[in-house]
Amino acid sequence: MLAQMRGPVALVGAGEFLDQMAEFDRGLLVSTGRTRPRVVILPTASALDGEEVFQGWADRGVEHFSRLGAEVEPVLVRTPEEGFGPAAIQAIGEADLVYMSGGSPRHLLTVLTASPLGDAIRTANNRGAVVAGCSAGAMAMAGRLMDFRMLPKLRVPMPFPVRWPAGLGLVDNVAVLPHYDAFPEPLSAAFTLQAPRGGVVLGIDEDTAVVGRSGAWQVFGRGRVTVWRGRHRERFRKGEAFRL
Repeated sequence: MLAQMRGPVALVGAGEFLDQMAEFDRGLLVSTGRTRPRVVILPTASALDGEEVFQGWADRGVEHFSRLGAEVEPVLVRTPEEGFGPAAIQAIGEADLVYMSGGSPRHLLTVLTASPLGDAIRTANNRGAVVAGCSAGAMAMAGRLMDFRMLPKLRVPMPFPVRWPAGLGLVDNVAVLPHYDAFPEPLSAAFTLQAPRGGVVLGIDEDTAVVGRSGAWQVFGRGRVTVWRGRHRERFRKGEAFRL
């Protein structure tokens, strides 16, 4: 019996559930090989922003992927305790695509690693399911989380110090910096140059995504993906590919 190939991983810089990402998301559904794919929306990263915001992300995800022809289920996990729920684990176990939306990457990673939810997502990907994350979702999925502090009230990231805890590990030896084109590049460089030696940082522009499988990655969307390997920087645009 042939072993099933691990599924693709999609990292999105920003723009989840918006019209400008519909073409890309339709491609994710096609890649599942299913006529009517099962999609799980996981809005956990936004739980700290209040119930209205949290539920809003879930509703937008359901509406967006339903319009694209999928069977969609929101998994409403806010805390590690809720991550032990058998219904949540079952939904991920049956999903063809798991999509984690934005918010707090630190909170999302805490929930994923302090409950069976993270292992369920890894297992789903290993059996062939697509796993996608936007902004905080993409950051938490990587091998390392780029964990920086925000200046109070201004909501501006502090360039120093950046911590690099282990992420969910769906992309080994990589950290993700989303919204890359929303900040001056000298600020982004100040983050990336603090990365652990030998690591790779992917700077992903808004409305832009990169999809990887077996070390090969391709860019989708309107912007660029900037690959930092130490002080070496490369740029890739829609349709271009690279290896990690």
